[in-house]
Amino acid sequence: MSHPADIESWLNLCLIDGLGDEAIRRLLVAFGNPTAILSADITAMERIVKKPIAERIMQGADRNKISAALKWLEDPINAVVTLADPDYPAQLLNIADPPPLLYFKGRRELLQLPVLAVVGSRNATPQGLSNAEVFSEAASNAGLCIASGMALGIDTAAHQGGLRGSAASMAIVGTGLDIVYPAKNHPLAHKLAKEGALISEFPLGTPAIGRNFPRRNRIISGISQGCLVVEAALRSGSLITARQALDQGREVMAIPGSIHSPLSKGCHALIKQGAKLVENTQDIFDELNFLPSTHNKNSVEKIAVKNSTENTALLKYLGYDVVDIDTLCARSGLTTEVVSAMLLTLELDGQVSSLPGGCYQRIQ
Repeated sequence: MSHPADIESWLNLCLIDGLGDEAIRRLLVAFGNPTAILSADITAMERIVKKPIAERIMQGADRNKISAALKWLEDPINAVVTLADPDYPAQLLNIADPPPLLYFKGRRELLQLPVLAVVGSRNATPQGLSNAEVFSEAASNAGLCIASGMALGIDTAAHQGGLRGSAASMAIVGTGLDIVYPAKNHPLAHKLAKEGALISEFPLGTPAIGRNFPRRNRIISGISQGCLVVEAALRSGSLITARQALDQGREVMAIPGSIHSPLSKGCHALIKQGAKLVENTQDIFDELNFLPSTHNKNSVEKIAVKNSTENTALLKYLGYDVVDIDTLCARSGLTTEVVSAMLLTLELDGQVSSLPGGCYQRIQ
């Protein structure tokens, strides 16, 4: 772990306006550490960066920003993890553009665990949310920490499942760690800080800016052994993460869905391009060549167990696609009243979800 003086030097360097990550890495190669960079003469720095940037380095970062970060670090669950820190994730070190400094909140020991990225649509279907949660819980119980981006939809479900498992979950966010985005996920952020982790490369006070979210996706994929896409449209941020995972040499996996669902199109496209088709958690372990450290059979096989307990005849007419009551009546030969009553029972039992427009979908 860095000493306090080192932390201040790292903050001073990384908070200089206009000094990008690539330039910081070049300076570190040339000078060795932030303290040496900040004490170098401008002539030496100009051999590495352009004169305006060298002049900014000579001036140093805004002291108010440094003081705010040091104040934030007084909370024991907060930390900064630098390229020189032994806790810096090994997987992330191997990508083309690792962030020089990570702001971190939560359980630091999670940085040493193998990681599975789980991503997908913000506007997920009930089946997609259920898959994200169940698969993430099983993978977490097997020893894979679940990484995602804390967006609504699949990300949220993945974090919730991961937190229920033994290896927990970490959120890589696109804002400063003193800001929760989306605000609706404030309870989830609090739980992650307490039981998992929150990570950002962006300085404190950085608001939600659109261009920052695709950038942070490279960390979600880079920190992971592999990336599982649960649901995604053809034009989806999740596919950006999947492409970055491929570029970083990570395994890419996808869960197939209905051929009629727009949110399955992205997953099907990935599978056509060579992504691993995932039907169960063993598929994930096989693709990652991962031996579960704590193979919780009840959790890993949760999907199959639940499917085996279905005992309502209407489910065979419901199938796995979205369907309306009139179609169910036509398929089953039952009256609208009977079908409606059966659907209500199934919904209360957690096996069916109602959708807008009077439609229903089987959850498992």
